[in-house]
Parts: sequence; C-alpha cells; structure tokens
Amino acid sequence: MATRDNKLWQGLTAEAQQALVMRDYAPQSFGERLAGAGLEAGQLAAVDRTAPENRDIWIPGVEIFPRKIHHQRHRGVFGEFVRRDEGLLQRIGFWPGQWANARMFAQTAKGFHVHPPSIPAGTKPEAWTRRLFIEEPENYALRRYAEEQWDVMFFVQGVAEMILRDVRAGLPSRTMRFFVDGDDRPGANNVGIVVPPGVAHAIRVEGSEDVIMVYGTSTSFHPEFEGRIGSEVETAALPQSWERFLK
Repeated sequence: MATRDNKLWQGLTAEAQQALVMRDYAPQSFGERLAGAGLEAGQLAAVDRTAPENRDIWIPGVEIFPRKIHHQRHRGVFGEFVRRDEGLLQRIGFWPGQWANARMFAQTAKGFHVHPPSIPAGTKPEAWTRRLFIEEPENYALRRYAEEQWDVMFFVQGVAEMILRDVRAGLPSRTMRFFVDGDDRPGANNVGIVVPPGVAHAIRVEGSEDVIMVYGTSTSFHPEFEGRIGSEVETAALPQSWERFLK
C-alpha cells in the first residue's frame, strides 16, 4: 500500500483525510496477479507450467486448455468443446458422465462450492492427495472419476470471472483467479477448465451481458457431493417491509 502524503491533502477535512485509501501501483509478479487481481485465461493456457516458478503457484489437477472458435461471417461462430478420444480429456482419462448448461444473469455470481475427494479405505487423505498430485501426477489411472465429481467447464457467451481455491488436505492452499471469454468473443481467452474435487470454485459475471456456460461432470448429479461455502451471494435479499410482513 502506498504511503499517503498528509501535506498534499491538508486542504481536506480530517474526516475526509482519514477516509482516503491509496492504491498500490507497484508491479506484481505473475503469481501475485494470479492469486490477486486475476489474469486473462489465455495467459494461463499458454504458460509453461513446468517452470519452477509456475509449479509453485498452480493448483495441482487444474487444467486450462485453449479452444479455437471459428468466425462464420454473416452467421455467427462455431467452436468445439472436446473430442472423446483426442486432446486433454483423453490424456487424463476423464470423460463426463453428465452434461449440463447454465445461464447466469448479468451482475450475478455462483458462490464458492466444493466437491468432496474420494479417499480409498485405509488411506490417510493427506497421503492420498500427495500421491495423486505430487508424487504420481501423471498416473491418471489412480484418479477416482467414478466416485468423485470432476468438472470441465466451457463458456459460450459473455465474460466470466473464475476463482479457484485449493482446500485439499495435504496440499498448500493456493488461489487462481482468471477471466474467461465466451465463444461470442473469439480469441485467446476461449478456454476449457478442469476443476478437481477438493478445489473450491466460484463464478462471477463480468460486465453487463448474461453468461452461458456448458459443463460436464464425471458423475451424475449427487446433492451430497456439493458443499457450499459463502454462497449467500446467490440469495437476493427481500425488502425489509416484505420480511416483516412474512414474519
């Protein structure tokens, strides 16, 4: 935080001076921006994740992969999501058991929610998580897709802000914040996102246009797989007079 020069603001009342907040314009590292103000999704899709400085900031198991959206002049756009036997989902052995779509109105958000990791009987959660994502990160056959909910998400309209927070036992807490463009804005920020269980995620609409998303889950919907964290953002408060009447 920048230091305020009180002499510069001496022409204001004491109350106004106390209310002043100085923004910090100091340059930030890639990791600081990822965990703070956020980055464009295209930057994450293109980053070299094998570099030591990036390994330390990336949430293990999260995948952000580019998509190509094709202009169709006078008609619109065309873009594939994924092919079952090609690309990233094929490589990690994940094919959704259910597909769905959602529309988020402008100025709304989906609060943080998290899906529970499946821990084999007789195994400590910390040891299992470290084996999956630290010791054997490319042994995809270990992943329990049929017993836990993995998400893969795509955005077809609008701009969405996504925030991910790793809350798995045995792994350091890390935050990834980024912005994804829908297919109606073709460019580098058209990406697919894979979110593992144990990684809390929230989505907020950026701008004044509704967001439309399509997502696949490794399992069919199970209410018990959905843990809500700070989801009051989804509730529109009623006027106080209405609340009094209803009581």
